[in-house]
Amino acid sequence: MTIRTVIQGVGSYLPEKVLSNAELAQKVDTSDEWIVERTGIHQRHIAADGEKTSDLAIAAVKKALAAAGRDGKDVDLFVLATATPDQTFPASAARVQAAVGRPGAPSFDVHAVCSGFVYGLAVADNFIKAGQAKCAVVVGAEVFSRILDWNDRTTCVLFGDGAGAVVLNAEDGGGTSADRGVLSTHLHSDGRYNAMLFVDGGPSTTQTAGHIRMKGKEVFRHAVVNLTEAVREALVANKVSIDDVDWLVPHQANKRILDSTAQKLGLDPAKVIVTVDRHANTSAASIPLALAAGVEDGRIKRGNLVLMEAMGGGFTWGSALVRM
Repeated sequence: MTIRTVIQGVGSYLPEKVLSNAELAQKVDTSDEWIVERTGIHQRHIAADGEKTSDLAIAAVKKALAAAGRDGKDVDLFVLATATPDQTFPASAARVQAAVGRPGAPSFDVHAVCSGFVYGLAVADNFIKAGQAKCAVVVGAEVFSRILDWNDRTTCVLFGDGAGAVVLNAEDGGGTSADRGVLSTHLHSDGRYNAMLFVDGGPSTTQTAGHIRMKGKEVFRHAVVNLTEAVREALVANKVSIDDVDWLVPHQANKRILDSTAQKLGLDPAKVIVTVDRHANTSAASIPLALAAGVEDGRIKRGNLVLMEAMGGGFTWGSALVRM
């Protein structure tokens, strides 16, 4: 028998405040038409004053636990993917662990920016396959609004805040692509491209949090190529075709990237879960937020083959093939 990491429950949380393109156009030289044409984004959620990354994460995790019919005390491992932690240390995951009442369980943050959830899922999957955990929580949570330069229209229009979480459980499988659970994960990075998408601050450099800086055209080009290759890597590893995939749940960076990737793969656009129009780019939170949206509205069903992919600053990128 093969140990499989099965998604038992999903949960999400979005801050109450919604910032529309029209409202943003009153603060920076842009327009609703300009933003929608280039990104597909209509609005984004913004964390309230005093609302922390861990607050968003805790809300999403509690919903995921409820959906899974599990209690926080059942969890053996907490992995929080974020690029916007509450503090330099300790890990924001520790706040999540404390909030759901599970002292003693390992908890740590994973920092791979927009690829963070895929990285976190891979880490938890390997803990479970190694027998070091039976039940794990992986959450992606971000408050990117705190590291935006609100005078830079090329970046401030792109991002939003939010959190999404999954509860994972060890189950026996037959070792084939028909199994429920995580079938494979594929992770990559290339630090040579740091200057294309980065934050211009940090404890050991400027002693400040800094702001996002991005070379949009270069990021777009690399994203389509890297994401397509990561998807194909997952398909080959599991001996399935793109036609076997029920849903693509991609990182929600930009509608044009989603469309270009689907076209390059020969995937029906109707099979792509899209939330970027209302969530914008929520970095590590975007995949679990989109997954939760698909599950909650009934599109993603038990037994569906779901392909997740993401690329983030650094660059980092990766994919995961999961049967729900």
